[in-house]
Amino acid sequence: MANAISWFEIPANDLNRACDFYAKVLSQDVHTQDINGLTMGFLHNGEDGVGGALVKGEGYLPSAEGALVYLNGGEDLSAPLSKVEEFGGQVVLPKTKISDEIGYFAIFIDSEGNKVAFHSPN
Repeated sequence: MANAISWFEIPANDLNRACDFYAKVLSQDVHTQDINGLTMGFLHNGEDGVGGALVKGEGYLPSAEGALVYLNGGEDLSAPLSKVEEFGGQVVLPKTKISDEIGYFAIFIDSEGNKVAFHSPN
């Protein structure tokens, strides 16, 4: 196993709003699909990266409590973080240095009320 995480799901009350938020903040298309009674918006994972989706369905409740998902903020998380509030989220911890070796992180609340983080080397 190359990664401790193989898949993640971020709950959404309004999947269209959530897909729009993440598409704009991450500058990527979010493809939606209905699967087994759930509506999902897939986030790009690169060729061999960890994948994930926004999910609307029974048992999926947005929350600012619980596990914290760190999304790839690219080379410098300042770019996606600068779009969070413009598109309906809230930055709760600005870009913060962890160490020279590890890089930076920031925490935000998305359009659905989930607490999510970005990580980047710069």
